[in-house]
Amino acid sequence: MPILWLFVLVLALGLIGFVLGRMRALKDAHGDIRQLHSLPNYYGANVLFATLIPGFAVMVIWLIAQPMVIQSQVTSLIPERAYTDAGSLNLVMSDVRRVAEGLDVAVAEGAMTHEQARDIRSEFTDVRARLGAVGVALGSNVEPYVLQAAQKYRTLSNGGLWLMTALVLGAAVLGFVLSYLRTNKEQRSRNSVERVVLALLIGAASIAILTTLGIVLSLFSNTIEFFKLYPAKDFFFGLTWSPSFGGGSELGILPLFWGTFYISFIALAVAVPIGLFAAVYLSEYAGPKVRAIAKPLLEVLAGIPTIVYGLFALLTVGPLLVNLFGDGGALGVDWMKGGTAVMTAGLVMGVMLIPFVSSLSDDIINAVPQAMRDGSLGLGATKSETVKQVILPAALPGIVGAILLAASRAIGETMIVVLGAGAAARLSANPFEAMTTVTAKIVSQLTGDADFSSPEALVAFALGMTLFVITLALNIFALYIVRKYREQYD
Repeated sequence: MPILWLFVLVLALGLIGFVLGRMRALKDAHGDIRQLHSLPNYYGANVLFATLIPGFAVMVIWLIAQPMVIQSQVTSLIPERAYTDAGSLNLVMSDVRRVAEGLDVAVAEGAMTHEQARDIRSEFTDVRARLGAVGVALGSNVEPYVLQAAQKYRTLSNGGLWLMTALVLGAAVLGFVLSYLRTNKEQRSRNSVERVVLALLIGAASIAILTTLGIVLSLFSNTIEFFKLYPAKDFFFGLTWSPSFGGGSELGILPLFWGTFYISFIALAVAVPIGLFAAVYLSEYAGPKVRAIAKPLLEVLAGIPTIVYGLFALLTVGPLLVNLFGDGGALGVDWMKGGTAVMTAGLVMGVMLIPFVSSLSDDIINAVPQAMRDGSLGLGATKSETVKQVILPAALPGIVGAILLAASRAIGETMIVVLGAGAAARLSANPFEAMTTVTAKIVSQLTGDADFSSPEALVAFALGMTLFVITLALNIFALYIVRKYREQYD
């Protein structure tokens, strides 16, 4: 049974349990809702949860465990000569899964019987041609050990699917029956349902924490592997970035961080004043009609894909800056040699960040109590003095948070940097030269046929971990500033 249909079946069983549980409670109370401990819907929800939770729990656990168990058994059929490390073994296993899926397609379309798919041998049959006839394209001829592993993989997967179906339905039906039989007017169903809902809320909150922890552990473990192969001193204090898969790499991080912070600084220098002034105007000076039109138009910028901003930087802003600051340009200077430069990426990224600063600052300024405005105006302050001396200081903690969000967005941006700033890793104060950032190099180091046991590939994780630590430090510092000013206005 397909997993989707199994999911629908368990869900339908739970909904039936909801209706029957509700009816059973009302019947036990002779239709008098006042005799029930809880509202009727709680009794139905109790049966619903008792059906869905065991069924879906078994399904999730099985779907996580089955691939690992099957791979451990199938891997034993692959000879050691067929792979050299974990990466090449994964490539072989992808071929095994592809052939197994092809055999399933051939059986489903009637090109083979189950017995033929189980007993076929590559020594006597062109497996690649037979699977190609049913639309399954394979990159190369099927080796005997790949076919044997695929047949075992297919057998174990199909058997595991049917066993999972039986266990999931058994758990769901058992939960349904036990909960339904315990349903009566005295049952404290509301308490049970609220405990389940609380557990679901805690689980949802835990997902974010566990995901963050998993990301950090993944970065940390690969970073440790990198520093086993490359000196940490050369990484953190090196002034040259020159990865070479042929050996002799220089992996100094300073040029990358210089480009990252340089571009981010220019972007914030553009976005923060414009976004903050726009927020002050929309919240304090603009009329309802102007605000109703201007605010949505401003927020349209946030919905534009970053690749579009990158193309805008490459095709429009870059050539425009060259016409102004390049050789023979309108200003008569020769500062800019090409369209890709720090200034190009910084300006376009700043435009992209304007709605982040503006929208958040606007909401924060509007949240300042009206009594503070009225009090300032009542004491004789002008509108501008009220904004400068009362509203902005009161909203400062939130505005700092908005700027921090924009800074994090700038530091993590990739496409605008790749298309607008170039790929050169250098230490230079000239904003009209091409540079690159940490995120752009993380992508480039993990693109292509990289050997993940080499420092040139593992350095991407070290870059990510270092960027994570620096961003965390900035967040802690910003939180300190926010709390300091917040205490002043509490």
